[in-house]
Amino acid sequence: MSKIKLPKNPGKTGWKEILPKRKVNPKLSNHSNVDYLIIGGGFAGLSAARRLNQINKDIKITILEACEIGEGPAGRNSGFMIDLPHNLASDDYLGSLEKDHKQTLINRSAIQFAKSASEEYEMHSEAIQLVGRTNAAATKKGINFNTEYAKHLDKTSESYKVLDTQEMKDLTGIDYYINGLWTPGTAMLQPALYIQSLADGVSKHSNVTIYENSPVIDLIDEGMHGGEKIWKAKTKMGSISSSKIILAVNGMIERFGYFENRLMTIFTYSSMSRKLTSNESNILGGSKEWGLTSADAMGSSVRRISGIGGDRILIRNRWSYNPNMEASDSFMISAAKSHSSSFNARFSSLDGVTMEYCWGGRLCLSLNNVFAQGEVEEGVYSACCQNGLGTAKGTAIGIVTAEKISGAISSLVPNFVDEEAPKKLMPKAIMWAGVNAYLGWKELMSGKEK
Repeated sequence: MSKIKLPKNPGKTGWKEILPKRKVNPKLSNHSNVDYLIIGGGFAGLSAARRLNQINKDIKITILEACEIGEGPAGRNSGFMIDLPHNLASDDYLGSLEKDHKQTLINRSAIQFAKSASEEYEMHSEAIQLVGRTNAAATKKGINFNTEYAKHLDKTSESYKVLDTQEMKDLTGIDYYINGLWTPGTAMLQPALYIQSLADGVSKHSNVTIYENSPVIDLIDEGMHGGEKIWKAKTKMGSISSSKIILAVNGMIERFGYFENRLMTIFTYSSMSRKLTSNESNILGGSKEWGLTSADAMGSSVRRISGIGGDRILIRNRWSYNPNMEASDSFMISAAKSHSSSFNARFSSLDGVTMEYCWGGRLCLSLNNVFAQGEVEEGVYSACCQNGLGTAKGTAIGIVTAEKISGAISSLVPNFVDEEAPKKLMPKAIMWAGVNAYLGWKELMSGKEK
């Protein structure tokens, strides 16, 4: 295997920057042998570690995270842990009824797992809150999307509440939105706080060790020893050998030599405002905390938070397909301008409020909206490709992979069924041109929803 190149994380994630400094786990600087090695300290990797420990507290587990916990993609999302169908590859998030029902049950198992982790590890209340989320519409087209979404939810007997223009203003304090569809099952995260708290909680178990800032640069087959194939994961300063490896690296799995030319690395971009003053908060009005996804899949997600880092607004929009897993500086500048424009269009009463942080985050999609999961070589299991929903799906695939690799009989995600493999992509040059043209067109068509 060629050396594994680690991509850069573009911009400083506001979620992490507004938190108090935590004690960072050391870099790997020696060699050891463990029962289970997990590469990746995000939602999938940390959930896998917690589940493995639940199954057997006598096994030795090590997690290698390439950067600081919460600095990578796990701390760069918008913090929606959504239970209901939310297919980012479609115009209205929806898929088939049967598949959506199955995915809803899986997502709810993941949310329950995350909630139980918050209780076990006594996380701050802001880390995860079961408060639901609102699909917001600013146009008639957006209302039509919400109407179709509601019909779909009716068919699956899911509860929801339609919010009119005044109710949207009461919630947000602004006149921008004319309709909303609230559903109760979403958990809202402060993603960096949750993932750091999960890591700190998991590492309190005496059999679990986490190394941060320890990117794996090579994964070497050391051959058979004692009837098992042994793998050695090398970092710049050390190595870990194990017969059981979980690759919880999402799209980075391609750089380990698996699922090549089958996964799409998409960047999404977010900006977070500076702290609002007390006067600005009073001028804005509305609720102190809320989360809106857009009725149009290419529109803006908007959150208002009021917690450890103060009263702030987050805007997320813009998408880019980057097969090299790097976001360009020019696109970051363009995204920041887009976020400021979307903020000003919505929050005209907050004249003078600027964005303090702007960042991008990688997500991974497959053409057929499936995981890249399962045993890829003897003893090596993939828990990757979360199709843009890393909070819920990442948690779920981490749990399932831990159960598979350990041979657990019972599952915390009983509705999970192995899927077909991700479909092969067209040549990268064609994909790059086609996907980015499509994303640009869909963003343009989203109009005021962006």
